[in-house]
Amino acid sequence: MFKSGFITIIGRPNVGKSTLTNRIMGEKLSIVSCKPQTTRNNINTILTEEDFQLIFVDTPGIHKPKDKLGDYMVKSAEDSIKDVDLVIFLTTPQDGIGREDRYILENIKTTKIPVFLVLNKIDENPASRVAKTLKNYSEFFDFQEIIPVSALKKKNTDELLELMVKYMPEGPKYYPEDVITDRQEKFIVSEIIREKSLRLLSKEVPHGIAVEIIFMRKDPKGIYNIEANIICEKESHKGIIIGKNGSMLKRISSYAREDIEKFLNSRVYLQVWVKVRKEWRDNDRLLKELGYKK
Repeated sequence: MFKSGFITIIGRPNVGKSTLTNRIMGEKLSIVSCKPQTTRNNINTILTEEDFQLIFVDTPGIHKPKDKLGDYMVKSAEDSIKDVDLVIFLTTPQDGIGREDRYILENIKTTKIPVFLVLNKIDENPASRVAKTLKNYSEFFDFQEIIPVSALKKKNTDELLELMVKYMPEGPKYYPEDVITDRQEKFIVSEIIREKSLRLLSKEVPHGIAVEIIFMRKDPKGIYNIEANIICEKESHKGIIIGKNGSMLKRISSYAREDIEKFLNSRVYLQVWVKVRKEWRDNDRLLKELGYKK
């Protein structure tokens, strides 16, 4: 019997949704950063084994939006709950149930879809806090399964995977075996560049940036030639991204190229520029051009 289904991973920003997906997939397909609201799109990643296929929807964190981009991110996360076979509610140890987590759980209380409580980052917290969190959440919501994990340390993630498969219905193979994401290569490349920017830049800049791939082609020698723009909102941010004598932009490009070469399994020639587009996060046309609105 072959089992297959769709799984959405929801939670407030920065609880480790992308880290968990990447750990299960064994591939770095969703960008990971210590900064919240890193993921902006629902990213389908596909895990295929001999007797099952799981399609994971890695969503933006649900949060109070401040602009049209934020509205898009929250709607994407909320829409992802519809038409799936399993919901993974991901959170981290805490003293009580926070406002954002309450909001998410209240919104899915009426769903008939199985919901797992996955408590991440247990390696970073004392056992007493982990136990208290599990008790608080289990009393607040009727979860089908409760699994404490450390996505970073790979603790209990194999057990979580087994439970996911258990809850999947019998179904078809939706994607060929060699497909691991439904996103185009350009999207993954742009996300890698954005991740390096998030990691290297100061706090006030990252969420005001986007990345667009303006040229991507493989030459006869098998080398990818890629040109990209980092989009920011202010001239002052442009200076920070470029850095003194171009030093910061060179670091971003260098680190991004290394990961892109691993992803494409090919040599890469990468050129990155910085462009200012004021208030792009509230501009419907620009949001659509950058892939954030349909």
